Amino acid sequence: MTDAARDTSEPGWPAMTLAEVEAALCAPGAKFETEERVIRGVATRIWKNLPPTLGELARLVAAGYGPREFIVLEDQRITYDAWFRATCALARDLAASGVGKGDRVAVAMRNIPEWIVAVFAVNAIGAIAVPLNAWWTATEFEYGLSDSGSRMLICDEERLARVREKLADLPLIDRVIVCRATGALEGADPIEDIIGAPEDWADLPAGVLPDADVDPDDDATILYSSGTTGQPKGAILTHRSALTNILSAAYSSERAMLRRGETPPAETESKVLLLVIPLFHVTGFCAVLLGVMASGSKLVMMRKWDALEALKLIEAERVGITGGVPTIAWQLLEHPDFDKYDLSSLESVSYGGAPSAPELVRLIKAKIGALPGNGWGMTETSGTVTSHSAEDYMNRPDSAGPPVAVAELRIMSIDGARDLGVGEVGELWSKGPQMARGYWNKPEASAECFTEGWVHTGDLARLDEEGFLFIVDRAKDIIIRGGENIFSIEVENVLYDHPAVTDAALIGLPHRTLGEEPAAVVHLAPGESASEAELQAWVRERLAPFKSPVRIAFCAETLPRNANGKILKRELRERFFDEA
Repeated sequence: MTDAARDTSEPGWPAMTLAEVEAALCAPGAKFETEERVIRGVATRIWKNLPPTLGELARLVAAGYGPREFIVLEDQRITYDAWFRATCALARDLAASGVGKGDRVAVAMRNIPEWIVAVFAVNAIGAIAVPLNAWWTATEFEYGLSDSGSRMLICDEERLARVREKLADLPLIDRVIVCRATGALEGADPIEDIIGAPEDWADLPAGVLPDADVDPDDDATILYSSGTTGQPKGAILTHRSALTNILSAAYSSERAMLRRGETPPAETESKVLLLVIPLFHVTGFCAVLLGVMASGSKLVMMRKWDALEALKLIEAERVGITGGVPTIAWQLLEHPDFDKYDLSSLESVSYGGAPSAPELVRLIKAKIGALPGNGWGMTETSGTVTSHSAEDYMNRPDSAGPPVAVAELRIMSIDGARDLGVGEVGELWSKGPQMARGYWNKPEASAECFTEGWVHTGDLARLDEEGFLFIVDRAKDIIIRGGENIFSIEVENVLYDHPAVTDAALIGLPHRTLGEEPAAVVHLAPGESASEAELQAWVRERLAPFKSPVRIAFCAETLPRNANGKILKRELRERFFDEA
């Protein structure tokens, strides 16, 4: 049976095919009109109406949405105008201190309003922002600062304490700016001396950004990959590649409306979004923050993730959109106080970065009344390439959705020599204006990953007849048992289908004669129970016997993930199986 044949919608759905939607939304003069542009020697389809640079986006949103609330964090409520005044003040200070086009400025802090000020101030003057993972250790910070060649660090007090001992070994760092310091600073400038505290930003002089010669295809930011193996690689995002997400997200939303037979609104609608993922992650920055800004929406922040606090904020702020990784959705749905809060404002719960149980898709709709959303992207693609929501997602819960109009997908043989056909599994390649231009200071890695505008994603995938993407596995995560390939995601999805399982990971264990055998770690829903034998039988009933885990360990908490939402399988192997 084909993927398309599994659709279970009411008669008359979809109201339009994907091709008809694209023709309507991308027509000449339309909001999502596209055109061809040569980027780094490669003909590329782009959004015609995209803001050219991050600095110009800042100007546009300040002019268009000035008095609206932009950022909410606990008792701090900051308007677009106040944020822009602070951004301009910091940009002028950086320019006066000699920071210019192409200079790297690192930003290391948790999700606070100053992060957004710092990154936009850096980009507005043509410098390159380097958001560093706030969870990193001192040694990892040293690597990121050194590898990027950053000449300045803007951080919060916690990150300064962590990296201070390494600064003497980083001679290129000639200035450190620190926000929200509670103690005396030595050799660092408090950001409050430049822009004041957030509650003071509205009283700063009217925002005027310094003049800067910035092109859409200039480098804007370096985002480091998750680095679960080896040293992280810094993906270089241009202004165009980062900003492409703005129209990609809006296009996906209107595509879902047209598929349903609805007419998209003439004007962009502002929303309230609860941010539960780090801004230093490509999803938080490119897919969430920039989309919030372009629509004049409100961004509600949390100091750290807490399901109960999230329920309170959704009710109090009338949040319409939230999400992150599937674990977050599960924790909201399963919280014992779930029924005590009014969540009727929620319209969408979206997530990515990890496989999700089909049951989660149904529960979001049944318990909250919100539409589920998913998609596929990676740091090297600046976030969104495919998106999946509403009825399309309900009908294909194991798909990552179709690509946006400016993205192209290919399924290639593992050696990269030929394109594969519909339904065939191979390596996913992706092309479009949102692709990173390469890795910072790593020409060999860039040559391996980037070919004439195409990113070799390392994901094993297939496409169905309508172009919906199905991720099969990471190529490096295949478990090869006696010459037979076991795709981890296939077994994980079967485990997810068990009513007691809410989180699962398949891990390869070394075997003397077979090479590897599959083992699993699972997390059970509160109040549910399942034995190892029961789950093994569950898998055997649904997949070939050799794919059934030889061992299953039970984790009392949800499985550990990195900042990109990927399960830390190495950590699970060491924790549950290394003693074997």
